[in-house]
This record gives sequence, C-alpha cells and structure tokens, in this order.
Amino acid sequence: MTYLYNDPAAFSEDALAGFCDLHSDTVRQVPGGAVRAARPERPKVAVLPGGGSGHYPAFYGLVGPGLADGAVSGNLFTSPSAQDACSVAAAAHSGAGVVFTYGNYAGDVMNFGLATEQLRARGIRAESVVVTDDIASAPADRVDERRGIAGDFTVFKIMGAAAEEGLDLDRVVRAGRKANAATRTIGTAFAGCTFPGAADPLFTVPDGHMGLGLGIHGEPGLRDVPRPTADELAAEFVRRLLAEKPAGAGDRLAVLLNGLGSVKQEELFVLWPQVAGLLRASGHTLVRPEVGELVTSLDMAGVSLTATWLDEELERWWTAPASTPAFRRGALEQRTAADPEHAVEDEEFGGPRFAASTAASRSLAADLVTGIESVRKALVAAEDRLGAIDAVAGDGDHGRGMVRGIEAANAAAEAALRAGAGAGDLLATAGDAWADRAGGTSGVLWGAGLRAAGETLGNTSAEADTAGALDAFAERIAALGGARIGDKTLVDALEPLRTRLRGSLAEGRPAALAWAEAAHAAQTAADATAELLPRKGRARPLAERSLGTPDAGAVSLALIAHTVAVRLQEEE
Repeated sequence: MTYLYNDPAAFSEDALAGFCDLHSDTVRQVPGGAVRAARPERPKVAVLPGGGSGHYPAFYGLVGPGLADGAVSGNLFTSPSAQDACSVAAAAHSGAGVVFTYGNYAGDVMNFGLATEQLRARGIRAESVVVTDDIASAPADRVDERRGIAGDFTVFKIMGAAAEEGLDLDRVVRAGRKANAATRTIGTAFAGCTFPGAADPLFTVPDGHMGLGLGIHGEPGLRDVPRPTADELAAEFVRRLLAEKPAGAGDRLAVLLNGLGSVKQEELFVLWPQVAGLLRASGHTLVRPEVGELVTSLDMAGVSLTATWLDEELERWWTAPASTPAFRRGALEQRTAADPEHAVEDEEFGGPRFAASTAASRSLAADLVTGIESVRKALVAAEDRLGAIDAVAGDGDHGRGMVRGIEAANAAAEAALRAGAGAGDLLATAGDAWADRAGGTSGVLWGAGLRAAGETLGNTSAEADTAGALDAFAERIAALGGARIGDKTLVDALEPLRTRLRGSLAEGRPAALAWAEAAHAAQTAADATAELLPRKGRARPLAERSLGTPDAGAVSLALIAHTVAVRLQEEE
C-alpha cells in the first residue's frame, strides 16, 4: 500500500511537483506534466508520451535527451485531459511538430485525439502513436483492441531516438508504429495495487495463484491460475510471446523484463536466466536487454515480459544513447538553445469567453448552479461505491474521477455566474472544466456532453429546452465514444433517460414528474447492465468478471438523473 501522502486526491500532483523539484536541472513542470528544462538547439520533433499517473518511471521519468521531450501526466490511472496535453505540447514544441504516444485506452485515445485536433487548429503539426502490445487483452486478429502496457517503453525509446536523429514528424511516427507492430508483452499479477488513502487493494488474487494477463491500471489478470515456480513462469511467458512472433520478423530481440511495483529486483534476476536461455535456445539474439521497473502500477506485485523484434533501423534506435532521470544508456551530446524562434511558450488554449445574455438566461444560470451543487453532493457521497463497482473489472477510479469532474464543474459554474454568463455559456464552461480536471474516459465524455447541452441551451431563453439539451448531450457522447445500447456503458442508461424524458414532456407532464419518470427508467436500465458483457472500455478484456455487476458509468448517470429529479421536485 501507499504510506506517504497528504490529500490522497492530490497524490499525483504532489508526486509530479516533487519529481520536478528534484530534477530541476533537467526537467521543468508545466500545467499538465513536465518538459525538458532546456530547449533543442534547432527545431526537432517533440515526442510526448502520456497517460495516467502511477506508472513511474513512465511517463515523466523518461523525459530527457534521446527519449521524451515532455510527458503528459493525468491523475492516478486516469487519462490526462486534452487541455493538459495541449499545455505540454505548447511548452515542448520547437517548430517541427509534436507526436503523442500512449497506451490504447479509451480515455487516452479520446483526450489525445481532441488535443491533436486543437493543436492542428493552432497551426502546430500533431500526430499520435498508439501502443497495443498486450497479447492477453485481445486475440491476434483484433490487434487494434489490445491494451498498451510495458511495451510502451520500447516504443517510446525508439521514437525518442528517431527524433533525436533529426527525422521529420512523418518518419518519427512511422518509426513508432513500426516499433509497436513488432512488440509483444505478457504479464501476470500476484497481488493488486492500492490507491493512496484506500484501505484495500483494487483486486486480490487467491492464495497460491496469480492473475495472468494483467493491465497496468490496477486491472486484475484475465484469469487466475496456480502460481508457478520462476522457471515455469519464464517458460509460460516465452511460449506465449514466441507464438505471437510477427510474420517475417528476424532473430534479434529487444527484451524488457519489467517489475510492476512490488516485485523486488532480486526476484527479477531469478526469473531472467530461464527467460534469456529459452529465447536464445529458440534462435534469437538478445540486444541490450533491460531488467527492472520501467512501467509500473503503483505497488502492484507483478511482472511482465516484453519482446520487440528488431530490424537494422529499430536496433539502431533501441541501442541509441539516452539520458533521463530514470533511464540512462551511453553518452549523448545535448545541444540546446535558450529560446528558439519556433518555441510556443505555455500558450493558452482557449478560455471562457461569454456571449451576451439576457437577464432571464442569467436567472436560469443561477438555477443551474444550484442543481450542479446538488449533483456534487450526491457524487461525493457515492464516490466509494462507484469506485468499488468500477474495480470489479476496471481500475477503480470512476468515483474519484466523477468527483474531480463535478467539483471542477461546480467551481467553474460559480465563477461563470459571477462573471455574468448566460445558462448556455455556464453549462459549456462547466463541461470544459469537468473534462480538464477529471480526464479519463468519463471526463472527456461528460465534458463534451455538457458543452453540447450548453450550446443547445443558448444564452437568451428564460426556459430550458431540457429535452433538446439532453438530446445534444447524448448525441455528442455517442459520437465521441462510439458506444451503443448493449455495450455496457453509460449509454445504456442515457438512451432510456432521454427517451422517457421526451415522451413524458410530450404527454404534458410537469418537468419534475417527467424527470422523475426518466430517472426511474435510467436507474432500471443501469441495474440491468449487470447482465451485460462489456464491449467497450477497460472492462472489455475482463468481461466475464464484470458479469453480475452494473456498469459504473451507467450507475453514476442514473444517480445524477435522480438528483436532478429530486431537485426539481423540491423547487415545485
């Protein structure tokens, strides 16, 4: 467990601040993460790995010459927001473009995708490389559904070296995708990790067993099997990786034996000889293998084995020098400049700009602030319950993420009201704050949905077009997340909510009664998700485990709908 913290909710921010202070000669903290303290002498592609915190030395421990130019850091196991990604990119950009690289998780894909769009709109070339190395999370014919785990490091290292050579953005992206296509990882967990301040780990493993096929966000293994000896585990790992050897691959391998947080270095050394011997016996030559902790999961007791099949250029980049706080290889001459003309220093990406509004709309905005505060109280009270539901087949962060989101939205809404915003601008501003603070999949969905609802609501009407705003909210979420009824997501509760609300209003029911009926429909649908197998998100690889447990996103949406209904009834 984690013993040292102040406010558990601020653990990630506190850790990042401490890291940047300790290594202030080589890195500097910026909103959303960290970048190199010194800028390159001439424009070069900025390689920016990122994702949730809890994986040190990934991601900010890898910032330095020969590897990353910056790192985007979210809350524990939670995708950083698009705003954070833009902030880090603006600070790291030196004129040759930026490339985000991250594991294949829905929240990361959404947030970094939005950041890429925003950067391009500002005239900064931006691309993404998604890592999909986890062979346990999807079969070989569905590689694009696989998670990114410890293979992240190999891809980051190769991309960083390619950028350091001076390759342009397209060729750095090609190098990263080529490395990803050649990389495979298998992992196992002996015990789950524990969030700061939590009494229990996110999952447990039966005595004498291990969870084969773990994720790095606190997800349990895909199945529990009897715990083997070190040699038996090595044989199982190697067998599974060799069975996934890419077609046409050669016989030279980059290998990473990675500890997840609580497996000691000596234990990895015990495992290594059998791993190395079996790989060599299969006809492979090991090239600069690494044994240690490079992609962790807080204090998880686990280990993973990564193999990357190398050709001539991949090997050149894999063996190239690098110098970061957490990883060093060889000697690298660092050529820097104090202030290149292409730098974009901590550029602001957007900000609240309120349109003219009517007094009636501002009055409606005041009602919205009261409602948002009611939702905040309800989510705070439900935080632990939502986290426990999410931990069954996910990473257990849904409750914390929803609380972070609603608290940010509440503060932003209050500030917008004081600044004279109308109802539409207030709701859109609250959504932006939710997405920025919460990060993750739920953060970007709720943020985008609230913005769409606010844009539909506008700043002139005295009456809220509730059904229209809810339609816009649902349509934006469906378009962004791609989920449908039956996928075991919040959409399973959202669609019945808006359908029943529109129907009740059309039948002439008062708003409070219409919302009560719609909230009941949402709750019934949320409960029914317990019988579904997830087809989206982090829970998908652990589909069988989630059977019998409702979807956390659907439950939280139903809770919010119920809170709104109660609030309207109190007003009437």
